[in-house]
Amino acid sequence: MTRQDDSIKCMVRDYRQKQGWSQKELAERIGIKRQAIYDIETGRYLPNTGISLRLARLFGCRVEDLFVDDTPEQQQGVDLVNGTCLPSTRLALSRVRDRLVGLPLSGHDAMPFGLRSADGLLSEDGKHARIFSPSQTLDHNIILMGCDPAFEILSHHVNRLVRDAQVYCRFASSRRSLRGLGEGVAHIAGSHFHNQDQKESNVIAASRDLQQRRTKVIGFSLLEEGLMVAKGNPLGIRGVADLVQPMVRFVNRDCGAALRVLLDDHLQKAGIAGPMINGYLTEVDSHREGAFRIACNVADAALGLRAIAEAFDLGFVPLTAVRCDLLFPEDLIDHPTVKVVLDVMHSSALRKEIDALPGYEASATGKVIAEV
Repeated sequence: MTRQDDSIKCMVRDYRQKQGWSQKELAERIGIKRQAIYDIETGRYLPNTGISLRLARLFGCRVEDLFVDDTPEQQQGVDLVNGTCLPSTRLALSRVRDRLVGLPLSGHDAMPFGLRSADGLLSEDGKHARIFSPSQTLDHNIILMGCDPAFEILSHHVNRLVRDAQVYCRFASSRRSLRGLGEGVAHIAGSHFHNQDQKESNVIAASRDLQQRRTKVIGFSLLEEGLMVAKGNPLGIRGVADLVQPMVRFVNRDCGAALRVLLDDHLQKAGIAGPMINGYLTEVDSHREGAFRIACNVADAALGLRAIAEAFDLGFVPLTAVRCDLLFPEDLIDHPTVKVVLDVMHSSALRKEIDALPGYEASATGKVIAEV
């Protein structure tokens, strides 16, 4: 433990009293002495990360719900590239001599620019890698498979906290992500299947597809899904029923994608057969590919996220909101970079940035959904 910072307000007593537990009972539940609970609640000491996480798991909340940072956020004058922006626009910041310069991360500028440096090259036999990066670097790199674009934001927050901690995000449908986790080619998988009959579909999928691996399911984001359409929605598309109009050119997602399942559920409820839609059998592998086809006027509607639609300056027709979860195999929880990911998911900085994304909400970020 370290001495309590006066800027941090401890809420442990409030949570304990809501449960009707004494300090002794709480101490026994997390495996520390009663005196330690007294010192934490009175502000004499700030617990270490391990104890903080145990307390948060026990109370079913976030670490930052228990230890609230009252430090005022630092603000400085900033010069924006490309003029003015709306409040809460995300910014990439840098100092240029004595000026703080902000690059707005909105519209097309929200998408990555340039090529990523490689750690190695595949050899001619196709079975080996010529490695550039030090062995220690490879040990700290982890792979996250999933299709939430905000995973890249998580990656940057991790790298900002620990410079040698790198999260490589690989786009994959929820089904493919779970398969990659089960096959042992990923450390973490993202899943955003849609709940049916009050059942947790992400948990059910993890139980079914990862039978041999004990896994922790933790909430990452709530995101708005629907139909991306041309700017101004010139064809007046209001829902999946409008996709059957002959003039509408639609592009579908690949089988196994959660959005494909969502569409089929809506079509079934509306009594519409998929082949009745012009383009139902035309598939793309990502939100961005669908958005690109609309932007290039080779399609009129595609499945995707509000954030992607706004990045491509398109219109958007909402269908539902879904929770995206991250799945962590129990045997990889102690990986140093996975630990950093778990810590970052409890940070207010990450939640505030997720809340600032179009069509996103961070109310579930860092919450333990289930252990399977």
